[in-house]
Amino acid sequence: MACIPAQGRNDPHPMSFAAPQIPSPLYAARPSLAFDRDFLVRHAGWPLAAFVLATVILIPLRGDLWLADHLYAWEGHRWSLQQGFVTQDLIHVMGKRLSTLGWYCVALLLIASGSFPRLKAWRRPLFFLLLATALSTAAVGTLKLWTDMDCPWDLARYGGSRPFIDLFTARPVLLPRASCFPAGHASAGYAWVALYFFFLATLPRLRWAGLGIGLAIGLLFGFAQQLRGAHFLSHDLWTLAICWAISLLLYACLLVPGRTAVARSRSALSSPGLLSRGEP
Repeated sequence: MACIPAQGRNDPHPMSFAAPQIPSPLYAARPSLAFDRDFLVRHAGWPLAAFVLATVILIPLRGDLWLADHLYAWEGHRWSLQQGFVTQDLIHVMGKRLSTLGWYCVALLLIASGSFPRLKAWRRPLFFLLLATALSTAAVGTLKLWTDMDCPWDLARYGGSRPFIDLFTARPVLLPRASCFPAGHASAGYAWVALYFFFLATLPRLRWAGLGIGLAIGLLFGFAQQLRGAHFLSHDLWTLAICWAISLLLYACLLVPGRTAVARSRSALSSPGLLSRGEP
């Protein structure tokens, strides 16, 4: 007679020789990241449509000038907040430093992920976040050098000396160069919309909070600069669009392929009957 182990024949949980699978806290709660047509419509199609509509309203239809006119009049027909403590020192200077500090914190976590096993699963998402924020601010800063657009405070309309030349009009060669489009300071805030994709790939329930953080910081930085006369609203809009596009592209390149491989691996390991007692 065959020897029956202690668990017995009537054990409701028969013995299995499969290696125990320890769920990863990073991947256990998240769905598959399907980069499909519906995803692209929600994350690229609709944002692009909103961006084009807003650009038409702000630039060809002169929504930029309408808003700047009202801000300029509200400040007493001068940019009285240009050197204000809140707008200049607190938001413009300290805000940018805090954003940079946040970037360094992400860099330190990425470095630490190579030494601490608990952080290993976060390595790719942290690399994505670090790269997305850095490339977003760099792209906006580089584009500013090419577009040759004036700040509102430089325009005769608002106490300056230059005529208004919009984005789609050739700039006279006699005018000095300018570098006010898109909004560089706002990019230090809007770059953090990458948190939406970071959390989408790690903790999806927090993705809207991540998006809210990026939008809130970008709006704060951008509006402070508009109050100082440094930018039009369209400058901030284009900055947001650039930051979002870069984050979406890097998400597709860095996070979706990695997550798909992990999902396939986990699915294979947890297939019914894998290495069960009845298999040879």
